Amino acid sequence: MSTTQARHLDGIGALAERYDVFLLDQFGVLHDGQRAYPGAVEAVSALKRAGKTVVLVSNSGRRAEPNERRLLKLGFEPGSWDHFVSSGEVAWRIFKDMVGSGALRAGTKCLLISRDGDRSAIDGLPLTLTERGDDAELVLLAASEGDRYDFDYYSTLLGPIAARRVPCFCTNPDRIMLTAVGPRFGAGEIADLYERLAGSVTRIGKPDPAIYEAALALAGNPARGNVICVGDSVEHDIAGGRAAGVATALVKSGILADAGDLTGLFQELGAWPDYTLDAFRWR
Repeated sequence: MSTTQARHLDGIGALAERYDVFLLDQFGVLHDGQRAYPGAVEAVSALKRAGKTVVLVSNSGRRAEPNERRLLKLGFEPGSWDHFVSSGEVAWRIFKDMVGSGALRAGTKCLLISRDGDRSAIDGLPLTLTERGDDAELVLLAASEGDRYDFDYYSTLLGPIAARRVPCFCTNPDRIMLTAVGPRFGAGEIADLYERLAGSVTRIGKPDPAIYEAALALAGNPARGNVICVGDSVEHDIAGGRAAGVATALVKSGILADAGDLTGLFQELGAWPDYTLDAFRWR
């Protein structure tokens, strides 16, 4: 597919005429973490009124329930989506299975890197939290606080742990995050740093197929031709959606709000969207 075939739309109403299942990103599409984008609340509700299946698919290191609470706080209507799949939720279930099978020992000392002290990524799991790098047996990158700390902070914290070859899981692979003070480096960049420090990282979330498989299973495993993935990241949403065999729509908001011509990025990542929109709105 070439970039010339990407059809530009004024709103998602046109997509509702073609697709039955919508896999929607949240950050950068529906909201910026502080407030809903103009028209987004109404657009999600309109999809449900049109009888569409709406699954929110997010690279959030938090589990589904706290993400859904935030959406309600931002003004999204209860019942305007059918399911919420976060990378944190997928990871939590993977860790639970690992403990059950013995692949992960109960009581393993975990260094959790998250935002605002959030511990939902490991709540209910038999892991022991530690803030010390010298005794960590597992690193879980659930989020970045790149708006509070610089890269040197994370390098100093993680360097000795990576040198001991402690396994690391990144449950929020996004390299850029939206904050109240503008875009900052995300947990995905910290994961890259960990690898440069000689550590190994397992990434869970878009564009990895597992999160799409989970979302599509909740949607009833629909025919792929009836599904569209909507997001603001070419690397995660567009590449991931295409790999999952579904149509994709790129919203030029969020991390792409100030981007110009994206042809070079499409070519670099080998991922071209089927559609583009300036914002997530109905018309």
